[in-house]
Amino acid sequence: MYKCSLERMTDKIETFSKFGDAGHGGITRYTLSPEDNLARKEFVKRMEAIGAVIETDDMANMYATIPGSDPDAKRIVMGSHTDSVMNGGNYDGILGVMSAMEVLEAVVEQKIPHKHPLTAMVWTNEEGSLYPPAMMSSGVICYDYLPEAIRGKFKLEDMLQSKSILDFKTTFGEVLDKSEYKGDKANRLSPEKYLNMFEIHIEQGPILEDNKKDVGVVDCVLGMFNYRLKFYGQTTHAGTFPMPKRKDAFFAASQALVYLHEEIDKLGYPELVYTTGEVICHPGIHTCVPDFFDFSFDSRHEDPAVLDQVLAIVKSCADKTWAGCTCTVEKAWNRDTVYWDEKLIGYCEEAAKETGVSYQLIHSGAGHDAQFAAYMMPTTMLFVQSKDGLSHCEDEYSTPEHCTSGATVLLNAVLKADQAE
Repeated sequence: MYKCSLERMTDKIETFSKFGDAGHGGITRYTLSPEDNLARKEFVKRMEAIGAVIETDDMANMYATIPGSDPDAKRIVMGSHTDSVMNGGNYDGILGVMSAMEVLEAVVEQKIPHKHPLTAMVWTNEEGSLYPPAMMSSGVICYDYLPEAIRGKFKLEDMLQSKSILDFKTTFGEVLDKSEYKGDKANRLSPEKYLNMFEIHIEQGPILEDNKKDVGVVDCVLGMFNYRLKFYGQTTHAGTFPMPKRKDAFFAASQALVYLHEEIDKLGYPELVYTTGEVICHPGIHTCVPDFFDFSFDSRHEDPAVLDQVLAIVKSCADKTWAGCTCTVEKAWNRDTVYWDEKLIGYCEEAAKETGVSYQLIHSGAGHDAQFAAYMMPTTMLFVQSKDGLSHCEDEYSTPEHCTSGATVLLNAVLKADQAE
């Protein structure tokens, strides 16, 4: 069994954390921003130093490849993204890039024999923080392979017109055209050129830490749905209109939310999660009773039958009157559970056992670029323990030791995939 370098991994973590340093222990690194370009330049510098060939495609995805003993063999690719959310952490996304780099560096340094070319990849705009939606580039690249329910969201022409959430004017296409990393469409990830894909990521939750496991071998990305619940009332003056006569849409929504929690919790599924994360209130004036309130409802579980039960409860809100207000329930989008390739999962388990890294099987509740790639080629993921389960915040942290252990498992799993075909 081969091992990755703690010293090298620590150095990469420290170096990449400087690109977009927000001054509070985390980063803001929007895709194709000057900060992101610094991270990309560092990726190029380190990969060229070990003799990797750098390619970019038309979505500015980056590929650094070292050759294998068989020049005709398909590549094995590893990677993730360099961009972050606003005031995010130093591990989400970038750990997958650093780990892929570490695998290539270890192979070159230790002269590890391998048949297939090995590629470290950077996906563009996974977060969608500045230019929505999330997983934009992987959605475009994998477009022809995606289920119909997902595909329409990622039409290239629509993605290029996505506007910055900061100025609502600059488009992703404009920034992409100006980027030095925009390359040739022929360089895109494809099943004709690539054998399979691995992505490593921080867990973004507390399960591995709670169970005292270093690494998670991920078996699937949970299915989910996202709906909007909209409540319609009547605007009146906050100081003059009697309480019994009001149709307060905010109050109506609060009653419905309590109802949702009570009824869904009665289902008794411990792994089921659901969230109200975005709200809209109109007119949003402290002297006015709200006449409209809209909230998102996100629910995730592996079993579609469980999600169907949750959805029935959500839809039932439209059949009721809430504090004198009507309610509509509208679908935003959904996805099915995506299962990883069983052979690749097996290689990850074997690698963890043989390297002595503690692990457990685990689901992913969050979306990742790999889930779109899974429709195109055999794909799997690994998780690394997250301190206190925190992510998408400046307190996000995984120890260099856990990061290196994850990279070591990745390295040996990739070598097993290399030897198998």
